[in-house]
Amino acid sequence: MTIAAVSTEESKQRIADVTHDLLCEADEVPDPRHQECLDEVVLLNAPVARSIASRYRSKGVDADDLEQVAYLGLIKAANGYRVDAATAFLSYAVPTIRGELKRYFRDCAWTIRPPRRVQEMQGNIAAAEPELIQRLGHVPSNQETAEALGTAPAEIAEATSVRGCFNTLSLDAPGTQEGGTSLLETVADAENGYDLVENVHTLTPAVASLADRDKRILELRFCNGLTQEEIGNELGVSQMQVSRLLRNILETLRTELATPAPNDRR
Repeated sequence: MTIAAVSTEESKQRIADVTHDLLCEADEVPDPRHQECLDEVVLLNAPVARSIASRYRSKGVDADDLEQVAYLGLIKAANGYRVDAATAFLSYAVPTIRGELKRYFRDCAWTIRPPRRVQEMQGNIAAAEPELIQRLGHVPSNQETAEALGTAPAEIAEATSVRGCFNTLSLDAPGTQEGGTSLLETVADAENGYDLVENVHTLTPAVASLADRDKRILELRFCNGLTQEEIGNELGVSQMQVSRLLRNILETLRTELATPAPNDRR
């Protein structure tokens, strides 16, 4: 063991001893000294809370928020610890802090909220994975994790599929292409051209069977955008006649399109 390692271990032991003395004193004295002792315990062990919080930074939550939640867990541990317990304070505080962080993710940090059972299963997986990796020597499969947790592989697969739900990628984020484009600029626009081509292809045979005047009316109305009155002036008929002609033309087209082609009939 190096000198630095020995020094670190001695420092940890001193902190543990002072923490124990403060907790014992807090158990025997009333406020305000009681609360002062607990506050000193929290300040003394704050680095532990920060260290635990740092392990969750890759999940898309602000580091300051994580530390605040970890401190809250540490405060709960200081207030809930029994000095007559055989367990050392950190052995009680570390799981308490982790539990507080997991509850925060479960209740507050989801961008897309999956069912509660899926959230809880994901927490169980996160708690079991480090031990499984150490024992197996590799990242456990869904089957191996399911066996360890006593559940079905399908439950594991469903829970792991929501690991990205803690955060979403902004459309203003830099895209993968060079030139400083944003992600939004790399997303394809809706393409209506294909629908237009399909519609034209479908209508062409039906329109081809119309009389020349009917084709002209369709052209003036839907290509040139003329009103019925303007079409009447163009053709020398009344607006009412144009309305009736258009109605008949469209009805003919609907009937034609609804009739199966000879090759489609069985």
